[in-house]
This record gives sequence, C-alpha cells and structure tokens, in this order.
Amino acid sequence: MCGIAGFFNPKKDYLEQKAYYSKILEDMYTVQRHRGPDDCGAFLTSNAGFAHARLSIIDLKTGHQPITRTMSGETWAIVYNGELYNTDELRENLLSKGWTFDTDSDTEVILVSYMEYGADFVKQLNGIFAFAIYDPIKNMMLLYRDRSGIKPLFYSIFDHEVVFSSEIKGIFAYPGIEPKVDKEGLNEVFSIGPAKTYGKGVFKGIDELLPGYYMMFSPSGVHSNCYWKLESHVHEDDYATTVEKTKELLIDSIKRQMVSHVPICTFLSGGVDSSLVSAVCAAELAKKGEQLNTFSFDFVGNEKYFKASSFQPSQDRPFVDIMVKHLNSNHRYLECSIQDQTNCLKDSVDARDLPAMADIDSSILYFCSKVKQYNKVALTGECADEIFGGYPWFHKKECFEANTFPWTMDLEARKVLLKDDFIEYLDMDDYVAKTYAKSVSETPKLAEDTPQEARRREIAYLNQKWFMQTLLDRMDRTSMYSGLEARVPFADHRLIEYVWNVPWEMKTRNDVVKSLLRECGIGLIPDDVLFRRKSPYPKIYDKNYETLLASMVTEIMEDSSSPVLQFLDRKKVETFLKSPSDYGKPWYGQLMAGPQMLAYVVQINYWMQKWNIKVV
Repeated sequence: MCGIAGFFNPKKDYLEQKAYYSKILEDMYTVQRHRGPDDCGAFLTSNAGFAHARLSIIDLKTGHQPITRTMSGETWAIVYNGELYNTDELRENLLSKGWTFDTDSDTEVILVSYMEYGADFVKQLNGIFAFAIYDPIKNMMLLYRDRSGIKPLFYSIFDHEVVFSSEIKGIFAYPGIEPKVDKEGLNEVFSIGPAKTYGKGVFKGIDELLPGYYMMFSPSGVHSNCYWKLESHVHEDDYATTVEKTKELLIDSIKRQMVSHVPICTFLSGGVDSSLVSAVCAAELAKKGEQLNTFSFDFVGNEKYFKASSFQPSQDRPFVDIMVKHLNSNHRYLECSIQDQTNCLKDSVDARDLPAMADIDSSILYFCSKVKQYNKVALTGECADEIFGGYPWFHKKECFEANTFPWTMDLEARKVLLKDDFIEYLDMDDYVAKTYAKSVSETPKLAEDTPQEARRREIAYLNQKWFMQTLLDRMDRTSMYSGLEARVPFADHRLIEYVWNVPWEMKTRNDVVKSLLRECGIGLIPDDVLFRRKSPYPKIYDKNYETLLASMVTEIMEDSSSPVLQFLDRKKVETFLKSPSDYGKPWYGQLMAGPQMLAYVVQINYWMQKWNIKVV
C-alpha cells in the first residue's frame, strides 16, 4: 500500500514555478511517509503534479511511482494506492493487444488498461485501490476509488484547481488550504461520529471520493461517474447451491488476496471470520512447506477484569488456542496495557486526521505497530458481520423497528456533556434524522420483497455504507500508520454482490446468526470455533483506565485554552466524571460506552489543537 497526493489545473502551467510546486509535492508525500516508508517519488508537468510514498509489496525492484508511459511524444502518468487481485489476467489481455510492460507492477497494468480501454476500464479491476491518472491528450485528470471504499481518497476543489490525497493531512500540505469546520462538520463529529457521512471530509471544503465512483477533471469542468453499486435481484439458487457459491467466492477471494512478494500473516481473534481466513491461508502456505504467522490481540489484565455481557459473552484466548493448534501457525499473543492504549489516543487522531473510535482505534494502532515488526501484509476478517448479518442490530426487534441508525439509537448519551445552547445550535436530532432518511432512501429495492425483507435490506445497506466504512477507515489508518498493509477478503465485490441478494432465512437458517457463513466453514475450522457465539473486538475492563481518562479530561477542563471547552458544559462534565460507567449501553456500536465518551473528548480536543481548527 502507499500514500498518494497531487494537484491538477487545466488552466495553469506549474512548470513556470517548477521548484515551488516540486517542493509542495515533496511536502505532500512527506506527511504521508508512514503509508509508504520504502520509497517516494514525484511527477510534475504543466497541468498536473503527482506525489507518491511507497510500501513495497509487489515488484519490489521496478515498482517505483509515479509510473509514466510516453506515446507519440505525450506522457501519461499514474499514482496508485492499492493492490489488484487479477493483475495477471489483465496483463495477458493487454499483451494480446500488442502492449509491452517495463515492470511487473499492477500499477503499470492499470495505466495501460486506461490507455487501451478508456475511463470505464475500472470495471475490469478486482482489488482495493485509489489512484489518479493524468491524460495529456485530453488535458484531464481522473480520480478512482474501489467499490467498497477500502482505500481512502480525499479531494478539495477551488477555482479550477483540484488537490487530492490519501489522507487529509496531504491536502493541508498544499498552501492556502486551511483547517476549518462549520456547523455541518461539527454535526459530523458530535452527532454522527466517529462515523462520518460517506463523501464528506468533515473539514469545510474537503470531500471524499465515493466508493465505486471515478471523477474526471478537465477544461470542461468536473464530472462524477458511478461505475459500481449494489443491485437487488431475485435470488434463484437453492440453499445447497447458495452455500457452494458463497464458499467458492470466499475461498477464491482469500487466495487472490494472498498475492504478495513478501510474506503474509493474518489477524486471528478466535472468531469464525478471522479463523476462516486464517485456515485458507495456512492451507495454501502448507502446500509450499511454509508456516503462517498469526497474531491475536488482548489487553493486559483482561483475564482478571473481564465481565461477560450480552454483546461480549466470552474472551477470545481459549478459541485462539484451539485455532493455533488446528492451523499449526506461528502465533504471537499481543497485549496492550492501559498506558499503551492511552498513549496512542492522540496517535490514532494523527492517523485518521479526525477524532476516531477512541481506545478501539488506539489499541488497534498499537497492535498494528507490533505486527509490522514481523510482517508487511496482513489478511483480516473485517466486513463479514456487515455482509452476513452478524451484528445485534440485525436481530433485535427494537433495532429493526428503529427509525434511526441502529448503532446509535439514543442521541441523549451524546448530549450528556454538551452545552445546551450548542445542542440547540447543532439541532442534532434533525441532522441525524435527515442523514438517516437519505441513506435509507438509497437502498436498492426489490418489488418481490416482503415488508420485513425490505427492512432487512435497509439495515444491510446502512451497515455497508456506514458501519462497514467506519471500520474500513479504522483498519486502513491504524495499519498504514505503521506501514502495514491490511487486506479484507470479505469485502470482495463479487462476494458482496452475491450475498446481498441471499434471503435472510438463508443467511440465518434455523435462527443461527451467520449460518450461511458457518456452513461455508464446515470442515475448514473446528466446530467449537465455527459455532461460537459472536464476540466483538476485545475492550479493556480495568477501572484504572477510566481513572486515567478522567484525569485527562479534568486537565482539559482546567486549561482555559482547551478548544473543546467552547462545546462542553462544566457542570455536566463534573457530574459525568462522578457517575459510574454503564458498559451495557454503548453510545456508538457495541463497545463505545462511558469511558470511550471521555476518550472521544480527549481526541476532539487534541484534534482541534493540532490543526488549530477555525470554527466558521
């Protein structure tokens, strides 16, 4: 994986100030060197400039970027962040048409594919990607993003100029673009966060290219094109065929995503999702006489402090032990202390350029930094719950009937620390209601659906557009902060397309959560793991962590220069700090309860301080 950035203006000649704009490109890739510590490069022409920070995974020797191709005296260029899983097929087709290649990289295949087929060539790609292409003949730049939004791509447009970057910090490296947040951005942070509305960059004037879209910038203006979206169709396969096809798609996706010129590893939680991915990887490596590296995550002292709950019924360690024995993997048990987790709270904001999922992001960031010491590429079990219906809100009656986001059903918890006039100014309930209604209205409908099945589609659509995107953002930023590439086989678009139309009774046969996926795993992993009740990412239960967070918030409240004070009610904060935390009522998702509210405040304050954000 990599970090990309650049700018384009069809009515400007950057070469008139070559040294100035070359330095800007250097600044744009320097702030993202964590995404690509192995190499860097830049390309500057009259109307465009591209910057690249490279993490070497494929074609270690000749994959330097930006990559250019010159034909008839004109030079095309590309900067690319991602990994293609059908490179060989694409290259063979292009070779048959007379093209030759100077590298073994998928980057060059993408650029040549554009030159051969035109802008819609992206429909042929299977992979995770965000890239920019400069077309000198049309004096045009194109930005592309993968179907599920696994790789990020932000942009800002002013006058005739567009500035883009893998991370928001790359855009702020361009002179004249200042960090500002308006009412909409504040609502994204306080009413929606740590999720964000797809397509929004939270900062005023910054947007994110939508998943499944590409944009064209030329003298004629800006044009946005959707090349992929979910479509609803009648599912005609019987149950046995459905299991067979789902299993084939999943295993093919995992095998494809093992492609790498450096050793891979997997995250192994002991749950069905990561265990399936690990099982396929271990079996494939065993054929070559190789052993899979696996990693599991937990918190220091959790065996002492853990308390079972309805959403976290068991610890992971016993199930990890079963899988390690089954896989014969080279396993490492990684643990994070409360001090490590706290120390990384600000780092996770640096990684995301926004307030994050509090200690969930910070701990994953810490774990990824440890994994990177052993491997550069990891396969994960992310996205299975969104696709196969594993979360509680797919099943609970109150969530099914709620006219709002099922992972944040009660906004009162979000208001508990805020000033009354700020709450009134934001009009949080209205913002959330309108945002929710817009998303639900986009759900691909099917006339044959019963009202209940139609609602299932709405919940599934919300999960894929919102909750899954939040977790994909988290995985990308926390892993790439240490130059670790994390891959997500469950987010293969072919698997998503197929499972989307599978009826609910097949996904949860005999009322077994994710029964379809579990059926796919029979014979691949032990039954004790395969039919284990879902338990989410581990969280810390040590009360000393709350004490540490309370101290940090108190320090913020006592510092009159703290920017977050303009939003907080002092008496409400004092009352909250004295009240016992209720872990059973998260205010976001399954894991973010009282302590995470405090950590989120710490992150917001640091975020505003770091960027010296102007509220407009």
